[in-house]
Amino acid sequence: MIDFDPGTAAPTKGTNQRNGGDLVVETLEALGAKTVFGIPGQHALGLFDAMGRGNLHFVSSRVENNSAFAADGYSRATGEVGVLFLSTGPGALTSLAGLQEAYATGVPMVVVASQIPLDGLGARRKGMLHQLDDQKASAANVTKSQRLIQHASGIPSAIQDAWTEAISSPQGPVWIEIPQNVLLDPIMVPPVEDALAEAFDNPPRVELVREAVKWLSTAERPAIIAGGGTRRGRAEKSLLSIAEQLRAPVICTPGGNGAFPWNHELSLQSWIEDRYMTDVLEDADVLIVIGSSLGEVTSNYFTFEPRGRIIQIDAEPRVLESNRPGLGIRADAGQALAALDEALAAAGASEAGRRDWHGSTPEDVVRESLAKVKARLESQDLAKELKFMADIREAVPADMQTFWDMTISAYWGWSCWDAREGQFHSAQGAGGLGYGFPAAIGGAVGLETTGKPSRVLAVSGDGSSMYSISELATAKQHNVPVTWLIVDDGGYGILREYMVGAFGQATATELARPDFVKLAESFGVPARRVAPEEVGDALKESFEADGPNVVVVETLLKMFGPTHLD
Repeated sequence: MIDFDPGTAAPTKGTNQRNGGDLVVETLEALGAKTVFGIPGQHALGLFDAMGRGNLHFVSSRVENNSAFAADGYSRATGEVGVLFLSTGPGALTSLAGLQEAYATGVPMVVVASQIPLDGLGARRKGMLHQLDDQKASAANVTKSQRLIQHASGIPSAIQDAWTEAISSPQGPVWIEIPQNVLLDPIMVPPVEDALAEAFDNPPRVELVREAVKWLSTAERPAIIAGGGTRRGRAEKSLLSIAEQLRAPVICTPGGNGAFPWNHELSLQSWIEDRYMTDVLEDADVLIVIGSSLGEVTSNYFTFEPRGRIIQIDAEPRVLESNRPGLGIRADAGQALAALDEALAAAGASEAGRRDWHGSTPEDVVRESLAKVKARLESQDLAKELKFMADIREAVPADMQTFWDMTISAYWGWSCWDAREGQFHSAQGAGGLGYGFPAAIGGAVGLETTGKPSRVLAVSGDGSSMYSISELATAKQHNVPVTWLIVDDGGYGILREYMVGAFGQATATELARPDFVKLAESFGVPARRVAPEEVGDALKESFEADGPNVVVVETLLKMFGPTHLD
């Protein structure tokens, strides 16, 4: 039963009466939004009524957490702002794990959540459906800021401000909530004609760039860690120029995967969890860290003990020196690297510094380190895993974007995936399960709006796939061109491996699961089960199809041996 007075509700499509929901839709359209993700809800009906009078394309997920992942994937794939509509209370709260990933990874999103009517807000407990003591407080840990709009006239400016904040570095999701009556009541505000949102400038301080150049001009063994901020700041071109000026080896974190050419003579690729790479980075006399906190994975599980000086560049000031002391430069990665690139060229840093890695050239160090990693992997009985990942890589077109869940295949992908001209996306920011498929749906929808090749690949395990299995309905309903690879090993494979390694046995990691092929087919989505050695051919065929499809591989993959315990 709908809990509002029909007499005060905005008339439905076909009338001229506008409401607060129209202001939301009109402002978003003026800002350039094309697509909205979410699920309708009682207090949010004004938003959805208004969409019927607008031009926004709505993609209805089946679980709000997956709606958040889809908006995240849309933003990552297109570089645009993801937009999410949420209902009050349970709907809003269900989205929070998805928003944690966007917040941790710096994905720009505008989240519009409904609220109970204004007269129910505050310390009172009226017993309204979905009522929370303070809904926006629940979002405080996973969004950049939170706003409550109490009057319709404030809607356009609040959304414009939220959009500006979302795209300003450090980027991230911004939360707006609007009470039910503010969305539904008739308004006097004229239609929104234009809205402008430009990212705030976030350049590096001049004296810090000058000091960084001074360090790098005398460095013998400079090296670079490119984190996710490098990609968010679109700093790839400057990174390449700086690396070549300094002849500095470059390694990418999982979030930075693709920021530097995989096969470049200075590329250490993404083997950030291997001790051979840790050794190289520890030996650098000046280490540039871009868009990374030097956190758990990047530091090879906090075993990284650098002997040289660190220059750390990040748009988020809380990240600077959070794990290692250094010259902290708070700035957008793109602006910072462009300034550093120009300053190094002006200072002649490429001629001033002598590159000497204990008698070896940087290029030799890179080549030898990659050879050592390869030899280590080949000594660990990982032929099946290496071939499996190589077959997937060979099957995926060079420009295809891929979305990876928290599963053993993704952990391999963090280290071994050459993104080529595509983009590699994973849930490494917060590490929650269920990201891959809904994010891929959002990515494919977004790519379709830009006119780019829209077929994408999602990779999940059987455990993580169950978090988002309901989104097969979404993919079918919207005929989304996404191929979903489910690697079924009968449980939470990585947790099984961790527990056996730590305790000698695994507990509560085994899972009953459905017949994924029959389940997908029950949604009307074509699916097939193949042997591991057939995965490449199956994916190639699936990529040629129309709409969504599923490929299931039943196999037990192992992780490469950890080196931080050696």
